[in-house]
Amino acid sequence: MSTPFTTRPELLGDVGMVASTHWLASAAGMSVLERGGNAVDAAVTAGFVLQVVEPHLNGPGGDVPILVGSPDLPVQVFCGQGPTPAGATIEHYRGLGLDLVPGTGLLAAVVPGAFGAWTLLLEQHGTWRLRDVLEPAIACAAGGFPMLPAIAGTIGRVEQLFREEWPTSASTWLDGGQVPAPGSRWRNPALAATWTRLLSESEAASPDREAQLVAARDVFYRGFVAQAIHDWCRAQEVMDTSGRRHRGVLTADDLACWQPTVEEPVSVEHAGLTICKTGPWGQGPVLLQWLQLLGEDLPPHLSADWVHVVVETGKLALADREAWYGDPSFVDVPVATLLSAEYAAARRQLVGTEASYDLRPGSPDGRTPRLPTAAPLPPPGLTASGSGEPTVQRDGATRGDTCHVDVVDRDGLMVSATPSGGWLQSSPTVPQLGFCLGSRAQMLWLEPGLPASLAPGKRPRTTLTPSMATRDGVPVLAFGTPGGDQQDQWQLAFLLAHLHAGLDLQAAIDAPMLHSDHVPSSFWPRAAFPGKVVAEGRLDPAVVAELRRRGHDVQVTGDWELGRLSAVGRDPATGFLKAAANPRGMQGYAVGR
Repeated sequence: MSTPFTTRPELLGDVGMVASTHWLASAAGMSVLERGGNAVDAAVTAGFVLQVVEPHLNGPGGDVPILVGSPDLPVQVFCGQGPTPAGATIEHYRGLGLDLVPGTGLLAAVVPGAFGAWTLLLEQHGTWRLRDVLEPAIACAAGGFPMLPAIAGTIGRVEQLFREEWPTSASTWLDGGQVPAPGSRWRNPALAATWTRLLSESEAASPDREAQLVAARDVFYRGFVAQAIHDWCRAQEVMDTSGRRHRGVLTADDLACWQPTVEEPVSVEHAGLTICKTGPWGQGPVLLQWLQLLGEDLPPHLSADWVHVVVETGKLALADREAWYGDPSFVDVPVATLLSAEYAAARRQLVGTEASYDLRPGSPDGRTPRLPTAAPLPPPGLTASGSGEPTVQRDGATRGDTCHVDVVDRDGLMVSATPSGGWLQSSPTVPQLGFCLGSRAQMLWLEPGLPASLAPGKRPRTTLTPSMATRDGVPVLAFGTPGGDQQDQWQLAFLLAHLHAGLDLQAAIDAPMLHSDHVPSSFWPRAAFPGKVVAEGRLDPAVVAELRRRGHDVQVTGDWELGRLSAVGRDPATGFLKAAANPRGMQGYAVGR
């Protein structure tokens, strides 16, 4: 067997490892580990830096699910997915003449959950103070950071919207009235001032570390930050993807009533590991259903048989996402049955020799699945999504924009987090704060009776889906990727390459990547591309030809366009730590020693 090609080595060491979608976040996290902080301190530091240096992919107004575990701590899920406002009713949105929740603007805003989840994680499992973990991000915001080509490209695509409709975003993101140049030094002084004031107020409340973190959440969700968000939503009528201007419904009361939560993960056993994911308020269980459908006897890696069975079983798992997943506080999701071997065995019989073009959810416990009445089709000119960098239209409509960070320290404490939302193109910048509100409510339907129907106080069925794997209860692997609906698809390809094809973490990330765009997108305008498979150009042309013969609509992209995975691991037998990061886009890096 030939040695697989890798762009970089898999990193090995025993001090600590950080892997993320931006080198500055990885470096900031590693600096924490070098100075005695633990993996949680490092992850929170990296998370706040990502809010500054990847503002087209996440921000303080966004959301984050986080997995954390150690040899002494069973895996926990910190839910930073904020719910919809009390005023977010189907009747209100329908009364505005809407068929879908807009993909941008204020109507799609939910409670910003990222700050609450990061600070609760730090309070419960970290050792550093909030000032310590925020200072690198404040330094980037105040002193400047290098403008990524992807950020400049995103600003360029929405430049006209900013100039004509979102003046506060124009003043924040245009440089002297022009799209900033890639590589230029970029600052966000308003955001730096927001965090500096938040630190001052929380430190004045108490000298105690934990009490300061509680006070910081109070400042954010019940203090000046919440009041600024309230005033902004009340005062502005904002152009969104509907082509009309709307006022938001998010209020200070919505923020004040919310708290981040800590939950148990859902999991399945596969290849000697326990794979842990968020509950069905996210798409995480898709990966678990998929593993159950595939089993452990797979065709040769990246052969036509392998791609066919992976794609076809994935369509079944994602169809169940559409029919059954939602916030368990509102919806009775049959998780145990969906993840059972018996259910998977029955569903597996649907995989034939030809590509399927139908959306085929199952009937767990004999229930009748229900899908939205109109299966969306792609609007003219809309193409399938690509690398996990944002696909942004001129009206700000965005798919697949997220970032990711994984950390492990010398004691085996491990964190996997997928921050997203609050993108610079999601809604106008709140000028007093220097950040935007998110648009996660676009993932809810304006049709009653669906698991993902809009309702007040409901968590949208997010696409954010970090992963952690344990062996005998001890975390050995944390991984994830941006990419919207493709996140679990790319993670599955990585995991199979690592566990079944025997590739190390870097080789598994570097291997030719693919995904299906068969199911409706979670993002406005909810487009679907039945039968479509998107594959990197490095996939064997003979495999592509055979897939097309079987009826798959294969779209071949560039050689290095799909996925932005990162991963860290730990070998309990040796204590060695390992890490790898995606080379695509030339900004993700793993660091460690």
